[in-house]
Amino acid sequence: MARLKKTVVLVGMMGAGKTAVGTALAKLLNVPFRDSDEEIVRAANRSIAEIFERDGEPFFRARETEVLGRLLKADPSILSTGGGAFLAAANRALIRKQGISVWLRADLDLLWNRVRHKTTRPLLRTENPRETLRTLYEARQPAYAQADLTVDSAADLSVEDMARRVAEALTTRPDVLET
Repeated sequence: MARLKKTVVLVGMMGAGKTAVGTALAKLLNVPFRDSDEEIVRAANRSIAEIFERDGEPFFRARETEVLGRLLKADPSILSTGGGAFLAAANRALIRKQGISVWLRADLDLLWNRVRHKTTRPLLRTENPRETLRTLYEARQPAYAQADLTVDSAADLSVEDMARRVAEALTTRPDVLET
């Protein structure tokens, strides 16, 4: 049985599958699954859209860093983060020090197919949401590329297949996953 020694932090764009793959990966490795966005919502007692609207993005990002720090100190788990969490150098440093980051890399068409019908994405409430997604995608790639590991997504892969791919990538890191 594999033993997780550090928290695995899933990073990437909205629609990359961080929550779905994270849940399946946690089940596979028999560890807790945590979602930093859910923790922020619970702590604030408001949706992320409401936090953005009422308090602004800087306030949200500050809470996100606090929550990340707390979750990284807990027992090893699989942690899904919001798409913008890994952009902050402070968050990347926190994650590098206490966990391992895994970029779930997906191409723009795949991401668009997954998010275009969702109304829960405050950043896509724009005149041209696909163009907004493209702009975010291009701006965020350099930050995501700094992740410790990268696992490529494909439209024909099931959530379970992706979870297995991530677990396989983790076996290359004996400091993270002991088999």
